[in-house]
Amino acid sequence: MTESVDEAKMPLLDHLIELRRRLIYAIVGLVACWGICYYFSQDLLDFLTAPLQNAMGDKGELIYIDLTELFLVRVKLSFWAACFLSFPIVASQVWMFVAPGLYKNERGAFLPYLVATPVLFFLGGALVYYVIFPAAWHFFLSFQNSGINGSLPIKANPAVGAYLSLSMTLIFAFGLAFQMPVALTLLARVGIITSKQLSRFRRYAWVGNFVLAALVTPPDAISMTGLAVPLCLLYEISIWSCRWVEIQRARRAAALAAELGSDP
Repeated sequence: MTESVDEAKMPLLDHLIELRRRLIYAIVGLVACWGICYYFSQDLLDFLTAPLQNAMGDKGELIYIDLTELFLVRVKLSFWAACFLSFPIVASQVWMFVAPGLYKNERGAFLPYLVATPVLFFLGGALVYYVIFPAAWHFFLSFQNSGINGSLPIKANPAVGAYLSLSMTLIFAFGLAFQMPVALTLLARVGIITSKQLSRFRRYAWVGNFVLAALVTPPDAISMTGLAVPLCLLYEISIWSCRWVEIQRARRAAALAAELGSDP
């Protein structure tokens, strides 16, 4: 109650100038990271295709039909990598713009979520790369036919553009889904939801997690289960996180009441 904003209220024009400055810094940081990532785009592509190479063996290959396809793939891949690499720069600019208008307790509450967001996204991407990709690629490649008994041979020749699109969609879906604890805890902090409500709707949330996983993953049980099970675990973690927020809020309210009660 006794805290005040660090700086006096700025005129609207000053806010816009500050916002423009922060946006310029963020965009410059993103473009610089994009250039660096494009320089290493072949290494990034090798890293992304390693699970498929392991599943296909030495005779596996990726093809491209359109002459511009491989170039566009490297541009898109380097851009996605630059977005992740430049996140600390962009987040720091957002923080520098928002922090002066926050109270001290609000800064302490907001900063952990800003740190947790890229960490959880990285964990989601690591899960899909190291666990889901190997199992899913082996499953899809098992439908190949070598032409035994006079049947027509069917071989997998995936296009590099389609492979990048599928891989990045899965990585983005898993990374975004892993933001559940951050989103639910923020909602609990502002009082929109409670841990009791989350516990009451647990069954529906679990069913919804499996439905969501079926919508955003390829049509196979491995990918769907690989996303749905972590989502259910993250939902349980979110309940405990919301409960912790409620305990902290109750302690602050009790301390404030004690302080007001002790005043003459």
